[in-house]
Amino acid sequence: MNLKKLAEILELSPTTVSRALNGFPEVSEATRERVQQAASEHHYQPNAKAKGLATGRTFAIGHVIPVSAGHEMVNPVFADFLSGASKAYLAAHYDMLLSLVDDDDEESAYRNLTARGRVDGIIVHGPKVDDSRLALLQQLGVPFVVHGRMTESAGYSWVDVNNEGAFSRGTSFLADLGHERIALINGLESMVFAHHRRAGYIEGLAQHGLAIDERLMASAEMTEPYAYSRVAQMLQADNAPTAFIVSSMILAIGARRAIEAQGLVLGRDVSLIAFDDDLSYLKDSEAVPQFTALRSSVREAGVQCAKNLLRLIDNPQSEPLQELWEASLILGDSTAPPLKE
Repeated sequence: MNLKKLAEILELSPTTVSRALNGFPEVSEATRERVQQAASEHHYQPNAKAKGLATGRTFAIGHVIPVSAGHEMVNPVFADFLSGASKAYLAAHYDMLLSLVDDDDEESAYRNLTARGRVDGIIVHGPKVDDSRLALLQQLGVPFVVHGRMTESAGYSWVDVNNEGAFSRGTSFLADLGHERIALINGLESMVFAHHRRAGYIEGLAQHGLAIDERLMASAEMTEPYAYSRVAQMLQADNAPTAFIVSSMILAIGARRAIEAQGLVLGRDVSLIAFDDDLSYLKDSEAVPQFTALRSSVREAGVQCAKNLLRLIDNPQSEPLQELWEASLILGDSTAPPLKE
């Protein structure tokens, strides 16, 4: 089915059908609805290039992904986010443009995408505590949405989970069970999400009058071997922690391996709370989950970031769209009161 054939069925001119499908204001609402209904019934898909010529859009969204030895963006969390975003793009007939660049080339990539008119908007990933991209993108004048928040949260659009509140709640939960030696296995604290999680952890300790011990806090790239080595190290130390709160399911797997390697039983000898337990290939979704977890869907965050960006593209003068989501505390088999000595 092409545009000319659809116009013949509707007994309208191809120009009118094109304008109805592309949202031109001179087309009446009744005609627009009639054309859209016919397009759906006859499975008509507009040609992207032709639609772009008619509207001045590219119908593509840019994702700039730094390839770094210090922080690997391409991981199961990122894959779930893209899966959600692509669902929203598909529904709106948009394409996704991924640009993998070296850390030092990230700014040039944003400039090239906008200067050459290759995308209508950009999703920003992995905001850092000291992040120059916000000022750059505002200067470039391109619609964008940040997955997460930069240190300055006003004046731009973002979708984020309340990391500070989640880790405060998780730490408080462990303290309420009676744990006094609670360890944090965190991501890189140069990243805003990990910075907020550390703050929440410290707040949870303070609420229960528990001492802050730097020896019980670890921060690095979130890999399974990192979690294994740091948890093993902490468990072998004097006055070892009886509970851990960790920043991802990948870290939880490493932590569990370390706990079992010490001859300990998770959920009896040592308690653990994980974040991000709702990943497609690492689900914690049995009737009684293996991990107590702080749950917030990364896939749904991808959907919402994409939808909000498409709204900004359609309404350039709209106010920034900002959403802060709360994580749910899901009870599983990995937490219990500490063993009595």
